[in-house]
Amino acid sequence: MSTQRLFGAGALRMSHLMRAFLLTILLAPALVCALAATAVAQTPTTKPTAKPAPAAAPGGPKSIGSFDDWQAATYTEGNQTVCYAFVKARQSAPPLQGRGEAVLTVTHRTGLRDSVAFTAGFDYAAGAEAEVAIDAAKIAFYTAKRSAFARDGRAVVMALQKAQKVVITSPHPQKIKVADTFSPKGFGKAYEAIGKACPPK
Repeated sequence: MSTQRLFGAGALRMSHLMRAFLLTILLAPALVCALAATAVAQTPTTKPTAKPAPAAAPGGPKSIGSFDDWQAATYTEGNQTVCYAFVKARQSAPPLQGRGEAVLTVTHRTGLRDSVAFTAGFDYAAGAEAEVAIDAAKIAFYTAKRSAFARDGRAVVMALQKAQKVVITSPHPQKIKVADTFSPKGFGKAYEAIGKACPPK
């Protein structure tokens, strides 16, 4: 279609610049459609490949062995090997919904041996103390967040070596006394194993 038919006889008197401008307006929609079609054709139909999952962090726990009711293991902390023996409660009363595991642990680190800790499975109130009864001996543990710690770990270790029964009584924030019973069976062998894996320096 000519510009004369589109705009009448007056179109003949238009300047070349005006004609170019009008033709650009007429052809613009077709140009846009062509460019869009080209872009769609160049868009990849496959999704980009997902990045591989990161490798497992090194230094995770490694079992030394099972010794009756106790377990012994090591892990890497910074540049040092940490060795620990632990046992889970075999009985807890009263049962509390949503509570985590109750675990008693003895740990050796470089320059710090016989660290004894109890993981309660719930948050202690500020300033609370847990009572650890090893046979007839009763030892107070101070608390911080979800754990209780022995002030004299060596004394606890010596008592565990010949213990028949271990009961830890904790004050729950809901004003409930929670008692966790642990088996001392196998502690001596587990303690010996972590001593060999982390000898004193």
